Amino acid sequence: MKKLFLAIAVLSVTAVSTANAQTKFLRFGLKGGANLGKLDGQGYKDGFKLGYHLGGFAQVNLTKVFGVQGELIFSSNSVKTTDDFSQVYNPDNLNDPANNDKKIKLNYLSIPILANISLGSPRVKLQVGPQFSALVSNKNVFKGADDAFNGGDVSGVAGLWIQLPIINISARYIVGFTDVKGISTVNTDNWKNQSIQLGVGVTL
Repeated sequence: MKKLFLAIAVLSVTAVSTANAQTKFLRFGLKGGANLGKLDGQGYKDGFKLGYHLGGFAQVNLTKVFGVQGELIFSSNSVKTTDDFSQVYNPDNLNDPANNDKKIKLNYLSIPILANISLGSPRVKLQVGPQFSALVSNKNVFKGADDAFNGGDVSGVAGLWIQLPIINISARYIVGFTDVKGISTVNTDNWKNQSIQLGVGVTL
């Protein structure tokens, strides 16, 4: 997955460089804001927890109504295990209650590749596309689970982008397609990331 993530990053940079040489409708910018995330799966508390995201983007406006946007985003997600998590994840029959009610932070480096579709106005755009993420770190992971999570995640993104003069505003929903569980549990349920991102940025 990490090799795939690296290949996608290289292709994205190459695509942006090619577009820069072919069109003058290329914009760059910075963005950041809230990241409301959760891990959907047995053993984790339901409900979105507050985190943050920071990154940059490049837009290629191919026509007045359609373009492509690539981003490089660092996001921090917080999740919490349930009070019976030790029954879901029970390595070597330890059934360690210290794993219950455990707060976990998952930090991802993501590359969304989005289609920008104007909604009647060049300033308001629908954004849809895939997102490829690599887990760069985790904190306070439950005891005995150093390899608890897979290193990569593939997601789908849908949202809105409002392009004001200089300032941009974005809102998007991200749903994970990949089972990010890297360990065996007592059931076959998947662990999948979901998040809502609300951002504000500057277009250069």
